[in-house]
Amino acid sequence: METKSVKKTNTAKTGAAGAAKGDSRLAEFFVDELKDIYWAEKHIVQTLPKMKKAATSEELKDAFEDHLNVTKTHVTRLEKAFGMLGEKVQAKKCEAMDGIIKEGTSIVDDTEEGTATRDVGLVLAAQKVEHYEIATYGGLIQLAKTLGHEDVADLLYETIKEEEEADQLLTRVAENHINYNAAQEVEE
Repeated sequence: METKSVKKTNTAKTGAAGAAKGDSRLAEFFVDELKDIYWAEKHIVQTLPKMKKAATSEELKDAFEDHLNVTKTHVTRLEKAFGMLGEKVQAKKCEAMDGIIKEGTSIVDDTEEGTATRDVGLVLAAQKVEHYEIATYGGLIQLAKTLGHEDVADLLYETIKEEEEADQLLTRVAENHINYNAAQEVEE
């Protein structure tokens, strides 16, 4: 029985080694998904200043500003990952992120300027973005490992930790006062 187990492990490693050369469908899929999240990150860089401008809370404005700087680093890391893979840096429209960002824009349009309710909506929209990114980076890390790209997995791991931190910060901002302030607002 042990021999079969060892053979399965060796087969898996051999498969990963072959895939690491870029000659598999999985390798192609992995690069395609990198292009997708690269587009998403670049789009987020364009969107965060608008979210900051729409926010009322200084704490939320600061969170958006800080995450803008971190997101620019994510873009640079992805460019480095493409280089590590010997791939051309290229973006492919991320339909999911495009939809999430459009939904966030509609939240701004549907809420009153200067209200905590708008800030609640902005936090919710931003957390949807973060959760999508966390899910995507988690999957990409596993694919990179499967394909034998531990160096790329390590690079992407730095990003997922920052995305998780941003999500936690948004939760703290909401819990600190925004949600409570919004609960006190009444329609006029």
